[in-house]
Amino acid sequence: MRKNWKITYFKPDRQGVFPASDSVSFATDLMTDKECGVILYGRKGEEWRYPFSKEGKIGNLYGLRIEGEGINNYTYNFFEGGQVVTDPYAREIHGLEKWGGSSEKRKTVCGLSCCQDFDWQQDGPPMVPLSESVIYGLNVRAFTMHKSSGVKHRGTFEGVIEKIPYLKELGITAVELMPCYEYDECMFPEEAQSRYPALEAVQLISPCPKEPEGKLRLNCWGYQKGFYFVPKAAYCAGKSPIISFKTLVRELHKNGMEVIMQFYFPPDVRQLYMLDVLKYWVREYHIDGVRMGGFHIPYRLLAEEPALKNTKIWCSYLPREELPETSPGAFKNFLSDNGGYRYDMRRFLKGDEGMLNQVLFYQRHNPKEHGVVNYLADYDGFSLYDCVCYEKKHNQANGEDNRDGADMNFTWNCGVEGDTRKKPIQALRLRQVKNALSFIFLSQGIPFLFSGDEFGNSRAGNNNCYCQDNETGWVKWKNNHFSRELLSYTRFLARLRKEHPILHMEEELQAMDLKGCGYPDISYHGVEAWRADLSYYSRMMGIALCGRYAPSGEDDSLYIAFNMHWEPHKMALPKPEKGKEWVKLSDSSLPVTDPSSTAGLHRDCPGRDFVITVAGRSVAIYKTREKQNLQCCKINGSEAKFSNNS
Repeated sequence: MRKNWKITYFKPDRQGVFPASDSVSFATDLMTDKECGVILYGRKGEEWRYPFSKEGKIGNLYGLRIEGEGINNYTYNFFEGGQVVTDPYAREIHGLEKWGGSSEKRKTVCGLSCCQDFDWQQDGPPMVPLSESVIYGLNVRAFTMHKSSGVKHRGTFEGVIEKIPYLKELGITAVELMPCYEYDECMFPEEAQSRYPALEAVQLISPCPKEPEGKLRLNCWGYQKGFYFVPKAAYCAGKSPIISFKTLVRELHKNGMEVIMQFYFPPDVRQLYMLDVLKYWVREYHIDGVRMGGFHIPYRLLAEEPALKNTKIWCSYLPREELPETSPGAFKNFLSDNGGYRYDMRRFLKGDEGMLNQVLFYQRHNPKEHGVVNYLADYDGFSLYDCVCYEKKHNQANGEDNRDGADMNFTWNCGVEGDTRKKPIQALRLRQVKNALSFIFLSQGIPFLFSGDEFGNSRAGNNNCYCQDNETGWVKWKNNHFSRELLSYTRFLARLRKEHPILHMEEELQAMDLKGCGYPDISYHGVEAWRADLSYYSRMMGIALCGRYAPSGEDDSLYIAFNMHWEPHKMALPKPEKGKEWVKLSDSSLPVTDPSSTAGLHRDCPGRDFVITVAGRSVAIYKTREKQNLQCCKINGSEAKFSNNS
């Protein structure tokens, strides 16, 4: 013990370590009858131990204060008998700075000098309403690690910052980050089972067969118990992960984008601890939302916590009995997955029978109490592109004999398993991915894209690439005709959604004419207008959205034709309002045209009978506009119509 340090004890009311100029107060929860206390480490390997005392104990909380010059230059851990314990409330961790850094278990120590000045530059939360949100999920390392990303700082927070212009142009309003709090990604055979709890029966005891014998596998996803108060140092290109992460948040906010953090809490994590973690990230790092995963989620605590009232809270599902009623005008901040949207829409996409009723429910579902998130692909399972290329999982590289990952994927490979050079199959796959993107952006609720799905990124059929720190798990930034076509179509859909509020209403549409304008807010059509075919064998549907029900009451009306049958079908559009006419905006069976061009707006106008032909496996979008003055002339004996301004 250093003689010039003063040791005192106090009874704490909360856990944590609280540095001051020349003192540090330690407060921790240790349920033990063994001697326990604080270990301080010097820069040359010196070690000092300071036991806790009953004088500074209340319940299971121990409090100890060390005063002395230079105390903040030391690192620390706790001890419990002969066991060294890393502080679960540590705000700075040393020992994990290098990704996959060692073949031996790495030792972690906690830092005390975590009070780093940062210029937030008057940063404030964007607070994008749920109805206007478009969420983009990514893994910080995988997002820019591939050389095709073109960034300077690959696989880091700084790399994500370099991609902000791309995200902004794509129309993203919120970036959802897979776990990027500190954790040890090295998976040792004897502990791998307990450190990857995301799948119940996963086995992680054999080395990957494609890797050299004895090489550690890496947990690239981070769904394990971690050091929840600290950004991941291996994702930092500079000297301080704290500064790097705060800079990422600040720069995203400058561009109108929110930051949603994923957290995974295993069963042994206390609910009050979860609450402390989330409040700390909101207060200290200015994050705008959290996506909760794991066990024993404290729904009621999250809903009643005043500090989280403006923080988006995304859970896989929400028990209504746990959520109190919100007052009128309060920020709508809870959101959940839209039930079985992912798998039911995949089944509709591949042409399964008996899906229309479910599809129409999910397409319209938008409860008053909370938001719903729509996606066909996420970090787990197939990528969106792989949904049209693979019917079976191909996880052999994970080293588990292809036993891990979901067996039921509800996907169709368009005739060939995996890559192919056959142009008809490539064209069909392109159309199918465009259809899937149409489902996501044209449904009420919140669209969610996982990184790379907007241009056809593939994981080679691996639907559980948690340990693939390579080209399988990384995003490949393609630049070919296929990827450019998809990216253009995604941007078109994002613009269309933003321009037409009727596509993202705050509350669920009622399929009723509540305004007495002659049209319901949403209506369904088939071969004949106003007569939808919901039979078991039907695979097509026309959905009309009346623009008068938009908040301003002045939006265009839209008609969306879904035909997931492999044959073309005629469909009838409802008669537009007086002085209006229907005009086609897009067709997933055709190449993308710039929706702002006049030529694109005049293509395939249905005319007086309002009957259109929808190609097999395609989605067509129409909108109303003011009726154009038409002139008639004869071409080869046939009458043709032209607009005066065409």
